[in-house]
Order: sequence, then C-alpha cells, then structure tokens
Amino acid sequence: MRGRGAIHPVAALYVAFRGTTIIQALFYGIGPAVIALILRGAWKLVRVTVKDERRLWAIFAVVGIATFVARSEVAVLFILAGLVGVALYARRGWRHRSQVVPFMFPLGPVWEAAQSTDPNLLLQLGVFFFKAGAFTFGSGLAIVPFLQQGVVRDFGWLSEREFLDAVAMGMITPGPVVITAVFVGYLVAGLAGATVAGLGVFLPPFLMVVLFAPWIIRFRKHPIVVGFTKGATAAAAGAIVGAGAVIGTQVLVDVVTVVIFLAALLVLWRTKIPEPLLVGAAGIIGLVAFAVR
Repeated sequence: MRGRGAIHPVAALYVAFRGTTIIQALFYGIGPAVIALILRGAWKLVRVTVKDERRLWAIFAVVGIATFVARSEVAVLFILAGLVGVALYARRGWRHRSQVVPFMFPLGPVWEAAQSTDPNLLLQLGVFFFKAGAFTFGSGLAIVPFLQQGVVRDFGWLSEREFLDAVAMGMITPGPVVITAVFVGYLVAGLAGATVAGLGVFLPPFLMVVLFAPWIIRFRKHPIVVGFTKGATAAAAGAIVGAGAVIGTQVLVDVVTVVIFLAALLVLWRTKIPEPLLVGAAGIIGLVAFAVR
C-alpha cells in the first residue's frame, strides 16, 4: 500500500490545477512517454510469456487487433484465450481438489468512506474495480484496457485525456501500476472513491492468494493450469498493445508528440532509465514545446 499514501497529494494537486495551461503542457509531453512505457511493458510480458510460440503469437495478435478495432477491452476474450490455451497445451483431463482457507478482511475503511460520499457511486466504483482487479493477468498494465472501457466509455467518469493522465500518475508514483485505480477513484469521488477503488482492485488477488493458494501451489505445473495461464497472458499482452494503440490515437497528434514518443521508446530500449525520470523529462519537453507552439 506504499503507493496510496504518495498518490493522494499528487491526485489532489492534479484536481486543483486540472484544465490549466501548465497541466496541459506537462501532459502534452508526458502522454507520448506513457505510450512508450505501455508498449515497453507489453514487450516485457511478451518476452516472458509468448516467447517464440506461434500459437501464442496468434492469440496475442487476435486480441490486440480486437481491442484496437473495438476501441475497448473485450473481457470475454481473456477467458476464451485461456480455454484455447488449455486446448493447446493440456492433453489430458484433470482432477481438482480445493481447500478453502478462512480469512478476515477489514471492512472498516470501506464503511467509513461510504459515510461521506454517495453510496451508489461508491458501490459502482467498488464493483467496477473489483472486476478490473480480477482481469489483471500477467502484468499490471493489463488493467489499462479494462479501465479505459469502463472509466471513459461505460460510465463516463473521465475523459480520454484525464484517463491517460491517471495512467501516467500510476506509473510515476511509488507502487504498482494498478495504483492508477486509486488515482481514478480520487478523481471520481475524492478520498472515499480512492479508498474504495484501491480496496476493490486489490481484493481479487488477495482472495486468490488466501482462498486458492493451496490449490494453485498444488497444481501450478498441471497442464490445465499452465495452458490457461499461457493463453490468458498472451491475451493480456495483446490487449495492452491494442489499448496503447487506441490511447496513442488520442495523444500522438502532431510531429512533436510523435518525436517525443519515438525518443522515449529509444531511450527505454537502449538504457535502464528510471520511469519517473523519463516521464519527468518528457513533461519538461512538453512545457517547452507547448510554450513555443
């Protein structure tokens, strides 16, 4: 939870100055750098999961193209890709034995947050981010296409520009990329929204570990589990690239932004520069470029 403490003041500053020229200028440069980071993240996931498997490359390509054409994440494709992976890599049936482990989850912060904000909005946020957390396969960046579909298109909580800003904040603040969910929650419903979004997005992996860890550890090398994981993570990588392309159409709007994107991609490819430093440099370039336009 290290990132939540850091993102609260950052989110407050963003809300205070949102729409001002300086924020527009900063994110004029930050946006292209974020697209480069998304693609670099997808490439890392591809290298680890897809490798040289032609069948997984096919899953990757189909999901990536579907995401770009639909301009949103198609959640059912993750499940279908996992089942395709099972069909491709698991040649025998399986036996399963689950063991339920008792757990306790502190609901105090959720109840406390509900006292200060519209309960219906908090319920929407909680349910949506619970689903988002459940569909994060293989990499935190897999959450980006799911969030874009819900936050921008289905609920209209944020504009495309604000959503990209949220992704950028999730990358440059301490903690995992899914901290983007906390930033989005703050923009939608203040501190209460950030609390509910954060709890919602982290609850699925928490439950997965607590409830199913014994089963997963026992069968983690079983062909069924391995096959489903292969297919789902290939789909996740494809969705990340597709979502990056969709967001790129909103961000790469002129020669300057394209140059910033290509330069950021080259720097990421050739060096091990820290992500916050790259994004900060891109923001400064955006300030200068925006001023002289």
